[in-house]
Amino acid sequence: MIVAFRRHALLPLDDCLYALRPSIPQLTRSALHRCLQRHGISRLPEIEGDKPRRQKFKRYPIGVFHIDIAEVQTVEGKLYLFVGIDRTTKFAVTQLVDKAD
Repeated sequence: MIVAFRRHALLPLDDCLYALRPSIPQLTRSALHRCLQRHGISRLPEIEGDKPRRQKFKRYPIGVFHIDIAEVQTVEGKLYLFVGIDRTTKFAVTQLVDKAD
């Protein structure tokens, strides 16, 4: 029953567990996974066009920073969040300030 359901529905593991629990109350997540592995259907088939193509990051010289500013609402009022990210090392620095002068 479990194998037929998975092949027909093509649902992820947790969704299968949720759908099968009313009819098989003692079913656990690990037991379901072991059953699907035993029958060779523990992973859903890859569907073309499902994932966007991965692109390589553009190479930057050392010292190039990307800076973002966001307005944050708090109980005390408005603050500004500054985020700086080094493009080469991906090192990030953040700081909250009262004024965005």
